[in-house]
Amino acid sequence: MKFIITLILGFCFGSILIYSQAYSWYRIQEMFHFESFHMFGLLFSAIGTSALALFILKKFGIKSVSGKEIEVKPKPAQLKANIAGGLIFGIGWSISGACSAPVYVLVGMHWQIGLFLLAGALLGTIVYGVVESKIPH
Repeated sequence: MKFIITLILGFCFGSILIYSQAYSWYRIQEMFHFESFHMFGLLFSAIGTSALALFILKKFGIKSVSGKEIEVKPKPAQLKANIAGGLIFGIGWSISGACSAPVYVLVGMHWQIGLFLLAGALLGTIVYGVVESKIPH
């Protein structure tokens, strides 16, 4: 049952990314050149929607699919890690010309860059898994 719910939610989220053009390099370029409010509006509406949803979940005591209470734990600030991660993400974004967030949308739409992004994401995950034990926490 959890798999079916996850699949449905993933399909809905992917559809939203497609219809809102969040995968489009042109929309992303417009955002970085401050030529259009489209992507900023999309991002801000996502923040507002998630804040409202979290408020409703907490107010009515709605539990997760596994029956646990939904809890948001604040992460400690890790300046060096955040800067390094942001640089790696930004470099990948600028090289590929596409945001890696909708990678499955890009693959599903048969955009070749999606395959490169997916390969890079998998490679990055493997590298992190190898070096994670050596990183001071």
